Amino acid sequence: MTNVAIVVLAGTDGHENLGRVVNALETTREFAEADEDPKLIFDGAGTTWVPVLEDPGHDYHELYQSVRDHAAVCDYCSSAFDVADAVDAAGLATLDDHDGHPSIRRLVDEGYEVITF
Repeated sequence: MTNVAIVVLAGTDGHENLGRVVNALETTREFAEADEDPKLIFDGAGTTWVPVLEDPGHDYHELYQSVRDHAAVCDYCSSAFDVADAVDAAGLATLDDHDGHPSIRRLVDEGYEVITF
């Protein structure tokens, strides 16, 4: 089994960032379809994707829905980027292992390959 953590740092502004989040979702789905248990982490400006992707009218809502069980969100950044209520409403877990943020070091120590988008 491959341990992989896919971290979305790209915000919602710009077409290139849409490409980044779609690639992150596709990569997560690819690992999940291979019976792996990927971690999809929305961090920094990436937390702003949660309310966007939760919208059933968004073009990539279904793709997001297919992998959202693997998703978690930076606790600190969800507040800093003013999406904490949307994260709570979505029922996504928040991570605060290191000063309110996900611990990338812990993931590396646990043998995770970390991929950022």
